[in-house]
Amino acid sequence: MSGIALRTQGLSKSWGAFKANSDVTLNFASGSRHALIGPNGAGKTTFINLLTGVFAPTAGQVFLGDEDITGLPQHLRVKRGMTRTFQINTLFPGLTVLESVMLALCEREGKSSTWFRTVAQQRREADEAMALLASLKLDRDADSETRNLAYGRQRLVEIALALATRPKVLLLDEPAAGIPSAESAELFEVIAGLPRDVTILFIEHDMGLVFKFAERITVLVGGRVLCEGTPAEIAADPRVKEVYLGEAEHG
Repeated sequence: MSGIALRTQGLSKSWGAFKANSDVTLNFASGSRHALIGPNGAGKTTFINLLTGVFAPTAGQVFLGDEDITGLPQHLRVKRGMTRTFQINTLFPGLTVLESVMLALCEREGKSSTWFRTVAQQRREADEAMALLASLKLDRDADSETRNLAYGRQRLVEIALALATRPKVLLLDEPAAGIPSAESAELFEVIAGLPRDVTILFIEHDMGLVFKFAERITVLVGGRVLCEGTPAEIAADPRVKEVYLGEAEHG
């Protein structure tokens, strides 16, 4: 299916009588910025776990492009082009930002055992890493140890490590969680500016960020798709208002 980077067909996950996801069929267009929203317990993270291979589905299929990847383990999904920041969010606290990204690049090329060579010996990787950092406005932090960065900058480094795998699809599970609002807006500005050859699916609770940066939004409730549409369509949908008003009223 041309133009579709990622799709699911009847994707379901149950634990005994509990249905975390039920018959989720979705298409994510190539290059899109697609948000997945819903109240707590809606099944959003379970869905991401099914996409990335953390969980095996009870029923249904996952396709990356035209390839059925339902049975592939996590690391092979990364090799095929699907990367999740959660999978690599353990930063290397004693390494600089540049060293961390170079390590990820060497891992991608199967040369992780040689990453510790001097930067001069790894000029190609260093140049690619610096270009990647510049695209994320992290170049000024290249020589800083990751543990010394503000939390929002650390989240950007996680995205840099994800992008080092050259993903076709980038999955972001609440990238702005725990970040002050000024920093989260900056983070999403950078995410919005990523190349269009990367399809982005993100979970986010901050509706201001969702409606500003998403081009399409899917709403999950009780493990099922409630609705999908443009931000304007979702904002006007009375079912969505009811879901979020209900959550607000009941805490």
